[in-house]
Amino acid sequence: MSLLIRGASQLATPVGTAARRCADLGTLTVLPHASVLCEGEAIAFIGTEAEALRRCPEPETVLDADGGCLLPGFVDPHTHPVWAGSREEEFNRRLRGESYMEIARAGGGINSTVRATRAATPESLLTAALGRLDTFLAHGTTTIEGKSGYGLDLETEVRMLETIRAADAAHPVDLVPTCLAAHEVPPEDREHPERYIARVIGEIHPEIARRGLAEAVDVFCETGVFDLEQTRRLLADAPRLGWRIHLHADELTPLGGAELAVELGALSADHLVYVTDAGIAALAGSDTVAVLLPGTSFFLRSTFAPARRMVEAGCAVALATDCNPGSSPTQSMPMILALACLEMGLTVEEALTAATLNAAAALDRANRFGSLEPGKAADIVVLDAPSYHHLVYRYGVNQVRHVVKNGRVVIADRKPVH
Repeated sequence: MSLLIRGASQLATPVGTAARRCADLGTLTVLPHASVLCEGEAIAFIGTEAEALRRCPEPETVLDADGGCLLPGFVDPHTHPVWAGSREEEFNRRLRGESYMEIARAGGGINSTVRATRAATPESLLTAALGRLDTFLAHGTTTIEGKSGYGLDLETEVRMLETIRAADAAHPVDLVPTCLAAHEVPPEDREHPERYIARVIGEIHPEIARRGLAEAVDVFCETGVFDLEQTRRLLADAPRLGWRIHLHADELTPLGGAELAVELGALSADHLVYVTDAGIAALAGSDTVAVLLPGTSFFLRSTFAPARRMVEAGCAVALATDCNPGSSPTQSMPMILALACLEMGLTVEEALTAATLNAAAALDRANRFGSLEPGKAADIVVLDAPSYHHLVYRYGVNQVRHVVKNGRVVIADRKPVH
């Protein structure tokens, strides 16, 4: 299968197979009027249309970008795509002055979604997840990390990860599965958290690994959830189970989660709203990617992570939606880029790299995704705009016109292609 994308005003991409840092984070390769030739699932050539046609005189499919800008497909390295129920009433309560933790202590928050998800059928979970993936794709996201964590028991955690696997098989978006059984202490163990920790370590993690349902593990390391010592115990089995590590770190308090993530060799430390100077220094000296979630801060009307300081210190910074029903119910990476620029001090170039190549590095996928280069996956977004600056300049508007996933047009003129 061959595909020629022609007629673009501009192609803009980071390059490489590793996360970019410091000044390199804001360095893009920008090619005017570039065409892209795709063979099979990969990019074969980037350059002039004449040269592309010389290499492949009769491509099976030709996509006219019609003056649009070509970008890598967005990679979203922190999402919770499977859940049941809704929490819009909690949103209204926060507008009236209640905090996220106050709502959680009153029976809302994560445990509200746990109750609904435990009661949901596999069919309803899959239908809802596929609908969310449609929205991800329509906004230019072609790869996501997908966490469990709304089951908090073996049966439902398995059901969630089986849903992620089924959605990956049924939908163009690639899903990278992460076990987040340690997302919260379930209601039945609220007074006995050690009992739940023992169950996660002794039962839930081993069974999910035995079934091959996850490639990474995560823990909500936070004051009032799982402390540093508990988190260490919950992650101690990761190497034996063959899992890489992500970590919810320093979201609500400066607990030292960033330092722990580095100590454990985690792929990523996520949130980092209250990361300390020591945490920033640790991240800067490591391969652990700092995954920042400005949509969560925006939706909760809270402090934003110190992105500018982290970039200048040399951290590898990535961006994600944190798509979930309680604190960031969005699938729009373009909106996340706008927030990163307008609220966190990133440039458009830095934000674009953070949402593509660096995001892919946070999933150990930078050798395949995150940039437009020959040999990499043909995951390409065509904007209805002449340059990448419009991603932020025209915030809140979906400017994605076409999406190519693995060399196949899956969104054309904003409509799914079946």
